[in-house]
Amino acid sequence: MITRPIAFLALLTSTLAAADLPKIPSKPIAAKKELLFSDDFSGSEPAKVWHKVVPTFAIENESLKGTQTRDKDEPSADGKSISKAHAAVHGLEIPTKDSIVECKIRFDGATMIDIEFDDRKFTGAHYGHLCRAQVRLTGVTIIDERDGNMRNDIREMRNDPSKKAQVAELLKGRQVTYPATLKPGKWYALVVETVNDEMRVTIDGKPAAYLKSSGIAHATKSKIELGVAGKDGSFDDLKVWNAAPAK
Repeated sequence: MITRPIAFLALLTSTLAAADLPKIPSKPIAAKKELLFSDDFSGSEPAKVWHKVVPTFAIENESLKGTQTRDKDEPSADGKSISKAHAAVHGLEIPTKDSIVECKIRFDGATMIDIEFDDRKFTGAHYGHLCRAQVRLTGVTIIDERDGNMRNDIREMRNDPSKKAQVAELLKGRQVTYPATLKPGKWYALVVETVNDEMRVTIDGKPAAYLKSSGIAHATKSKIELGVAGKDGSFDDLKVWNAAPAK
């Protein structure tokens, strides 16, 4: 089970200053190929293809609503460890390398909504985390987790205060946060394009974030996960396309 706290998800130590942010490509970096998956969440409960990673998600008003219920650290059931506070996470097995993920998102108390790519068989990063796009009311963040904050050796070094500067150097360029101004209670069209070592995010068709980093190029992105921190955040009209670099 994932054990990282919400604060660790953000990990703003590697975020570039606004003046240093990469220029977001004005045009798509990916071209759609075959449609791999779609869900309009019109049923009474999530389709069986979905699986729980961290509770809690439910179908409400023909959309998928996530609510963070693990909102504080608590002893595990066996009493041998601590179950850390964690965003709600809903998982889907869709092997991709390059993809376009489209959906609608809405904040109704949520502090963060994200789309994450993982490979559980990859042992070089914690829990197989590869990369993700996070949306907040005030900004959009892209994180290369495979070669950044979730890389095993970097996670270990973070426990040693004397290696703080070394960790900061290793994390340079692995995460970016672009400013945004979103409103709660409003649906937004979110698109996450992943091609080779690049990820581009648009909101309502407008460029919102971009990162080029080696971990994004991981060849086997076997899982897509939806995350919600806080209460509540919703997804609708999700589509996942296989993709190729745009010409």
